[in-house]
Amino acid sequence: MDILTLLHRNIKWRFHNSFTIVITILQPMLWLVLYSAVAGQSMKGIGIANYTAFVLPGLIVLVSFGACSSSGIMNYLMKADGSFYRILIAPVKRSSIVLGQVLEAVVCTFIEVIIMCIVSLFFSVNITTGFTGILLIALIVLLTAFFISGLTYAISLCLPNEVMYETVMNAIVLPIFFLSTALFPADGLSGGLKIAVNLNPFTHVINVLRDLVLQGDIVYRDVSFVVVLLIGMCGISFSWAFHRLKKETAL
Repeated sequence: MDILTLLHRNIKWRFHNSFTIVITILQPMLWLVLYSAVAGQSMKGIGIANYTAFVLPGLIVLVSFGACSSSGIMNYLMKADGSFYRILIAPVKRSSIVLGQVLEAVVCTFIEVIIMCIVSLFFSVNITTGFTGILLIALIVLLTAFFISGLTYAISLCLPNEVMYETVMNAIVLPIFFLSTALFPADGLSGGLKIAVNLNPFTHVINVLRDLVLQGDIVYRDVSFVVVLLIGMCGISFSWAFHRLKKETAL
């Protein structure tokens, strides 16, 4: 019950500050609409017929980072108005506080992903794996958002202010996004760049999401690998956030 109460409270805050949803989805939407239209012309020469469908999985990951990162900002605002410390001294488990914060970011991520997917329909993007593929995409988005939100919440508990938080998040998000297969296929890569891209866990997440969107058949081995990988990452980020919150003391 504590988790649901905290989740409801955080969602109310989000919708009272709905501009945070608009801001975090704006950049991925520009990539979807403008960049895919411009770059898509050159991608047809290497066999990518619908570049919007190709970049959509990478932009889903980018949306997840944006939505969950704004949840970290919410943590600073809650500290500023004192509500963070009121929750901290309440008879609520620390794990419930973390889950309430994390699940709010997951809900926000799903809202933004759904909006992006609806817009992508106008660019002839279809999920070729059907209803099963949609369910698997939803599961992967859930786990991705859970991991990122736990990570961003832990980082927000480590850093003293929003400026440092935003700087660190940019330093994390940009390399992860560009050192992946979000915008280009990895076939032409070689050397150290190829190794870096393959070591990026989000490369595998994006590739599986892309296969679920573009390929008619579901490769359950690849899906299972990504799900297990994300579950492990979720456990690490949640444990870190929980550990950091236990160190917080009420003013």
